[in-house]
Amino acid sequence: MKEYVVQTMKAAGSYIENDMKAAGEEKTRRVLAEFEVKISYFQHERLIHLMVTLSFALFLLLSIGALFIFPSEFILTAVLLVAIFFVLTIAYVFHYYFLENSVQKMYHMRDEMIAFLDKDLKDTGLTC
Repeated sequence: MKEYVVQTMKAAGSYIENDMKAAGEEKTRRVLAEFEVKISYFQHERLIHLMVTLSFALFLLLSIGALFIFPSEFILTAVLLVAIFFVLTIAYVFHYYFLENSVQKMYHMRDEMIAFLDKDLKDTGLTC
């Protein structure tokens, strides 16, 4: 997923920087429509990863609680669970951080396309 997000951002950034001014308004509208679809996919992905991240954080807290509840013969298992959930939680936090920042950058790219298509919107301050 990370490669797909990066590839989409590069393609949109390249279009904005190099092709948008020379392209016709119709092509820019088509690119904008496709870009908005991809943004909605990434927003959905971001929501799913938020739920997964929060779930693993909850599992981590529950396994830490298990260290204090279970008898001593299960301590090794509980420590192993804590370690696994800690690593997974950290990995998901980093991935969620990447998705969140990428989607926010895509919002700015979208605003640039809209401002190019509708110069009056730029004057209102609703786009960049």
